[in-house]
Amino acid sequence: MNKLIYVLNGPNLNLLGKRQPEIYGHETLADVEHKMRARAAQLDLEIEFFQSNFEGALVEKVHEVRDKAAGIIINPAALSHTSVAILDALNTFESPVIEVHISNIHKREAFRHHSWVSARAEGVIAGMGTLGYMLALDYFAS
Repeated sequence: MNKLIYVLNGPNLNLLGKRQPEIYGHETLADVEHKMRARAAQLDLEIEFFQSNFEGALVEKVHEVRDKAAGIIINPAALSHTSVAILDALNTFESPVIEVHISNIHKREAFRHHSWVSARAEGVIAGMGTLGYMLALDYFAS
C-alpha cells in the first residue's frame, strides 16, 4: 500500500510565524514540517513537503504527484478563494485530498468564506491552528 502523502502549501505560508502571528501563530512552516515528519513516522506514513507562492507551481505539483501519492494535504492559502486552476488540477487526482486552513476562514472577511478547493476535498480542517495538519495526517492513517 502506498503511504506517501504530499503536503502542499500556498502563498505566504513561507512567512508563517512572522506574518500576522495574532492570526497564524508563531510556528514557522519549518516547525510544522518537522512536527509532521515526526507524526508521519509514528503513523507509518511518508510525507513530501512543498510550498510555493505561485499558483502554477502548485498546479504542476498536483500533476506531478497524480501517480505517486496516496493523498494530498493542501493549504492553498489565499488561492483557496480564487483558484479554479487548483480545483481543476485536484480533480485529476484520484486519491483523497484534505484541505487545511490554520485560521477559521468562516470567521474572517466575507471573501474568505468560499474555497474552490473545498469542492474537491474529502474534508476541510479550519481554525485549529497548525494542529489541523496533524489531524489531516491522522485521517490518512485511519
